[in-house]
Order: sequence, then C-alpha cells, then structure tokens
Amino acid sequence: MEAPEPQTNEPTPAPGVEADVVDLSVVAPAHNEEENVEPLVTEIRDVLAKTGVTFEILLVDDGSTDATRSRATELMRSIPGLRCVATTGTPRGSGNGQSAALYVGFRAARGRLLGQLDADLQNDPSAFADMITLMRESASDRDRWIDTMTIDFVQGDRSHARKDGIVRRYGSIVGRLFRRLLLGDTIRDTGCSLRIMRREIGLAVPLQYKGMHRFIPVYGRALGYNVVETRVNHRPRIAGETKYGAGITKRAIPGLIDCFAVRWMRKRVRPVTSKKVVRATSAARDDGSSAQAGRTQGRGMIESKPSGEPAATS
Repeated sequence: MEAPEPQTNEPTPAPGVEADVVDLSVVAPAHNEEENVEPLVTEIRDVLAKTGVTFEILLVDDGSTDATRSRATELMRSIPGLRCVATTGTPRGSGNGQSAALYVGFRAARGRLLGQLDADLQNDPSAFADMITLMRESASDRDRWIDTMTIDFVQGDRSHARKDGIVRRYGSIVGRLFRRLLLGDTIRDTGCSLRIMRREIGLAVPLQYKGMHRFIPVYGRALGYNVVETRVNHRPRIAGETKYGAGITKRAIPGLIDCFAVRWMRKRVRPVTSKKVVRATSAARDDGSSAQAGRTQGRGMIESKPSGEPAATS
C-alpha cells in the first residue's frame, strides 16, 4: 500500500469541544490514578513548554471511583492547557478499558498530532521532547514541519530498561514471535504506550474494539504510514495499582486471539478517502466543443477531502 499523502486539514473536534487547534494533544487514559494526576500533568507541561509546540493535555477519566476526576478539575484552574473528558456507560467499579478511553480521547483532542502515555507515571514524559525532535528533523520545511515531516509515528521502546521477571520476559518473546508470524509486526515494544502520531492515524484505528490499543503501531504501518521506534525510559509504579494482568489466560491467549482478529480486519481495510466534485465554471464550458464542455461539467473540478476511519468490506 502506498504511503498516504500528509494531511494538512485541521482537526474537527467532537461536538461541544473547543475549536482551537494546537500542534500536539497528549492523551492520558486514567482509571483510579488520583495520586498520579498532579505529578503526571506537571511533568508533561514542563517538558512540552520547552519544545516550542502548542499543546494541550487531555486526561480521560475511565470510570474512576476515586478522586481522579476531582483532582483533574482542580488542576484545570491553574493549568490552562489541561482538559478532562470522561467515558460513559462504564461497568460498575471499572472502566471501559484503554482502547475505548483512547477512542474517546483522540476524538476530543484538538491537536494535529496525538501523543499518548499511561497515567501511572511509569512512562517518562521527557521522551516527548526527543520524539518531537525526530519528527522535526525529518521535515523538508522546518516552518511547516508537521505538514512536511516524513516520520508519521514515533513509537517508544522500553525493552532495554524493563526489569521483568523470567515469566514475563519469555511471555513477551513468545508474543513478539506470534505477532511477527501473523502480522509481520516488527515493533519491538508494542506494549509501550508512549508515542506520538499524526492525528489521522489515531482516528483510523478501530479502538472501539477491546485490545486494539496494542496494535496502533502495526495498524499505522498497514495504512502506509512511516513508523519508527526510539528508546524511552521506564519507571517503577510508585502509587496506585496496576491495571494489567499477567499469565496465559489474561494476556497470552487474548493477545493471540486479537492477532487473528487484526489480521482479518487488516486484509479487509479499503481506502475511504473522497474527492469533492464542484460545478464547472462558465469559462470552462465556453472553452472548447459542447461535447467536451459536457464532460468537463460532469467531471468538474476536484478538491481533496480526507475522511475519518477506514471501512471494512464484507
């Protein structure tokens, strides 16, 4: 599949969202992370303030039963770039999951680029500065770097820094092997949530399906975008409780099933971009034979209009 043309269209926020466009929206799904909200937001703000990009921080409260949301709303008084949205229809005492939270966050975001990280502080926000630098350096026009950059997606890689036990390490090796065999996926650390991508990639991934957040990089590549990896730091959790299970039944088997599902969907993805056809001008009709004018009027002039998500054929 040929690489898609870089889109210059501005984001179309979800209904009720402010229309001010920024360079980067950092989306952080959070479920019961009350102790981590303030240091997370502060770190992201301090890092991005030095990069020269315009940005916002979008916290997605996914069914929290603690003070996560109230902490966020309190911080919004002193941090103008902070916003918060909440998933709805969540099961009692739990959330809809990371994929669903990202689906909500990406559509509420105002950024031309989408950044992502977990809210547990294990992802180090300082990596965003390096990712932005990689994208800027790939651009042919530094003044219009988002429009002209050739790197569409920067994916974090924590594999060198993790201190996992032997069971988890071997599980990761087996998981990567299956992903490579079934999907041709060469991303080393697809479980790392620390990444920046073009907005249209985040909108194209069918994140309304559980577990799809693990396949955002390989899905982006399947759509023809240039995805690169860069090393990032990994930190231990110091507050809150982990939301991820381990073992065969909670990770390995669901992950394998998801691989088959993504393989099925990816083979059925079709382009859903469109072109707007407008009425021909009178000058065009007067120039040439009537037959040619008729064809011109039927064909008209075109202007590109990208659409949202890819469609699947039956």
